[in-house]
Amino acid sequence: YSKWFDEYYKLDPNAQINYQSIGSGGGIRQISELTVDFGATDAPMTDEQLSKAKTAIFHLPTVLGGVVPIYNIPGLSAELKFTAKALSGIFMGTIRKWNDPEIAAVNPGIALPGNDIVVVHRSDGSGTTYCWTDYLSKVSPAWRAQVGRSTSVNWPVGLGAKGNEGVSGLVKQTPNAIGYVELIYATSINIPYGTVQNSSGNFVKASLESVTAAAAGAAKNMPPDFRVSITNSPGKNAYPISTFTWLLIPQQFTDATKGKILVDFQKWMLGEGQRYAAGLGYAPLPPEVIEMEKQTIARIRY
Repeated sequence: YSKWFDEYYKLDPNAQINYQSIGSGGGIRQISELTVDFGATDAPMTDEQLSKAKTAIFHLPTVLGGVVPIYNIPGLSAELKFTAKALSGIFMGTIRKWNDPEIAAVNPGIALPGNDIVVVHRSDGSGTTYCWTDYLSKVSPAWRAQVGRSTSVNWPVGLGAKGNEGVSGLVKQTPNAIGYVELIYATSINIPYGTVQNSSGNFVKASLESVTAAAAGAAKNMPPDFRVSITNSPGKNAYPISTFTWLLIPQQFTDATKGKILVDFQKWMLGEGQRYAAGLGYAPLPPEVIEMEKQTIARIRY
């Protein structure tokens, strides 16, 4: 978003858009109270949240992203494979050692240490957490029953850190740690991240192609309000911890100038703006979704 707003400002110097990444929970809360002009989230608002908001709010997908398990095992640079059972067990606290059979069985030939696993999770309300726990809720009945999916959950184990920046930083400085972050944060600090077994049984690494593959089914059956989950999607090449990310835009603006700027920005975002996505670690939107969004944007009033 910061890159987009910078580029758009070059085209329209009147479009001074101040964006801060405070976590999806904060974005939802502030747009619901109308203390900001728009929000951003990786977790769609619930029916209850929408009903309590001071105005009608549109969810407008912007790009596709993946959430990856990052880890720091001293002396180990190999790319680990994770089953759904391993990830849910680690974050439940039932798998506590790096050489646990559930991890070792799918990583033959890798000398895993017997050290305790240090779990790192988000401390703030976040769409990254929603995507991660949405996935775990789909693959683990125990997780679904005991923890569930949300932007904030009661974590069974682990240390909290604020933002993707905080989690990636804490994992990098903590031996034997594991955490979850958006793909771009893993690649930007050059920390190892694992491949994850998908619903077809294949181990898939997060990439623009595998995240796009996860969205293939949803793009053809997109609900009118765009609130959709694409975690654990079918497809042999689909990365299982993938998500759309959304802008939260009021349907009615009281400030006509701001309304026009944000509408014009979104039209640019769906066209020229999509070209910036890949270079920042995100996949561009499917064409079918872009066409649907144009119709929704036309309904915004200012």
